[in-house]
Amino acid sequence: MAQLTKAQLEQLVEQLRSENTGLRDELQNVSVQAAVPDATGSASSPKPHKPRGRGWTVLATALILIGTLLAPVAIVANWAKLQLADTTTFVDTFAPLAKDPAVQSYVTTEVVAAIDNHIDIDKLTSDVFDSIAGLGLGPAATTALNSFKGVAANGIRSVMTNAVSAFVQSDAFAEVWRQALTTSHNQLIAAMQNDPNAALTINGNGEVGIALGPIIDQVKQVLVSKGVTFAANIPEINQTIVIAQSDSVVQAQLGYNLAIAVGAWLPWIALLFLVAGVLVARRRSLALIWAAVALALAMFLTVAGVGVGHLIFIGAVSPAYIPSDVADTLYTHILALVSSSATSIAILAIVIAVVAWLAGPYRFPRAARALAGSGAAWLRVRRRTAGSRPGASANGSTSCGTPFGPRLRSSGRPSFC
Repeated sequence: MAQLTKAQLEQLVEQLRSENTGLRDELQNVSVQAAVPDATGSASSPKPHKPRGRGWTVLATALILIGTLLAPVAIVANWAKLQLADTTTFVDTFAPLAKDPAVQSYVTTEVVAAIDNHIDIDKLTSDVFDSIAGLGLGPAATTALNSFKGVAANGIRSVMTNAVSAFVQSDAFAEVWRQALTTSHNQLIAAMQNDPNAALTINGNGEVGIALGPIIDQVKQVLVSKGVTFAANIPEINQTIVIAQSDSVVQAQLGYNLAIAVGAWLPWIALLFLVAGVLVARRRSLALIWAAVALALAMFLTVAGVGVGHLIFIGAVSPAYIPSDVADTLYTHILALVSSSATSIAILAIVIAVVAWLAGPYRFPRAARALAGSGAAWLRVRRRTAGSRPGASANGSTSCGTPFGPRLRSSGRPSFC
């Protein structure tokens, strides 16, 4: 490049100075025009974002609080809807009870007692022995027969009990139980509506009962098939055994229609309140954390409420109505879905709170993210540097096949292959 003279350098500097002045003036004109109001009287420059006031914080808190309070009610309402309107869920809840030993023992005892109350086994046995004695036996034989009346009656009861117990513990009973649950699901709804023909009944005193008629009919057939001929005389028994009594049952019956109506929508309404509370908050990340924590606490309280209700239920219904082990089994099976749902939602809420905290603008999460980013960048640089070394291969050796660099020729000078 040829050397510039002094005059040419001065001319070039002057030209650059002139262009710089022109650019500065143009920039100032653009700034003035941006600051001048337009025809509508508003400045063309964008207004700074005005932060939300405290009213939004109050609104967000109220919405989150409402959603948190609705969450436990939503779980119970949805559970009631599934139990009362979904036949599959209802059957899956109650069908395993047929395999529970406590329930089997309780059903066996009640069925035998119901049959014994309608057929006087002692009188039946006594009539048979009196007929035999009337055949003209001697006094010694008659006395011996009379002494066997009680033994024979107890023997008949033992045979009947064993037959009923064997049937209740069989797969046939479990299948009958499942079929009865499936076909009588509409009767459960009818019971909530006070239908007198329902298998499950609820009276005005809050007593919940199960009709034994279908079970006794099956037992009658089994006894006859086993040679217990007197079982054919068992009449049609329309007896109901009380399994629970509580004034709250009547209140639950009154709220049945409401539970069906809101069970499908209340969970979404509660979620809508929680989401709305987060969206209108001044600091959404903080609102999300608090909403998740509040929801988790509400779910833990729900699980605790189920546990407290367990103790109250057992104390209220046993032993006046059913044994404590049967009451425990019934309560556990019936409310298992509520406990599992509340626990799952609580775990999900905790995970959301932790993720929101780690992604939020807080000191420790920001430092952790910066440290993770620095570590990732350092690893990328190390990999790039390792891959750009002359003669480096993927396994770290040089192209000459030795990890120690270039080989030496016989002349003593290095060879770079």
